[in-house]
Amino acid sequence: MHRTDTGRQTGDQRHRFERSSRRSVLKWTGAAFLSATAIGATLNKSLAQGAVDLGRGDVGVLNYAYALEQLEAAFYTQVTASPYGGMNQYEARILTDIRDHEIAHREFLKGALGRRRIPDLEVDFSAVNFSSRRSVLTTARTFEDLGVSAYNGAGQLLRNPDYLVAAGRIVSVEARHAATIRHILDPFDEDFAGDDIVDRNGLDVSRLPSQVLPLADPFIATPVSATQLP
Repeated sequence: MHRTDTGRQTGDQRHRFERSSRRSVLKWTGAAFLSATAIGATLNKSLAQGAVDLGRGDVGVLNYAYALEQLEAAFYTQVTASPYGGMNQYEARILTDIRDHEIAHREFLKGALGRRRIPDLEVDFSAVNFSSRRSVLTTARTFEDLGVSAYNGAGQLLRNPDYLVAAGRIVSVEARHAATIRHILDPFDEDFAGDDIVDRNGLDVSRLPSQVLPLADPFIATPVSATQLP
């Protein structure tokens, strides 16, 4: 009897492992395809119109973060202004808190940049169905995971230690957002910190501006260029 139970447990573990492996392959394959497609779209849009250049050095990195915070602040502002059907009190409070955090991040970076900041960007949320809970929360998950990876990758580019400290404090808040959104989207999801965002060493995904901007591009109508950043 003891051996039978052990064998059954091993079979269950093998099933979970195989299911996780298949899911991992699909995630990474899909991400690679979307990344390649987005890069092509970004290049075409930049060639067609004069792009807003983020600049170089610390200013370029701060403008890069400022662009992403503009996107997130605009998204959550629209989410809270037109709640999706069935949004409960808990979800409304969480989404409102996240909106306020993103606005605070945007304004902090705006103040830090002063006259060196890029102009206000025009966003494009035409692909988002704001009346659909699934569409809104899936997009929120995309933005939060992307934002965390962006700050993770940008830290190495900063030279001013004060900016680096501020970025570290912002990314920790963005990571809280990411975890909360994943929990709201699916409270029973075993991949709340799956291998699509955390590797086997327990390290989060890190992306450079050249990798992040193509993924954010479908949601930003204003062409943005990071030619002076990696």
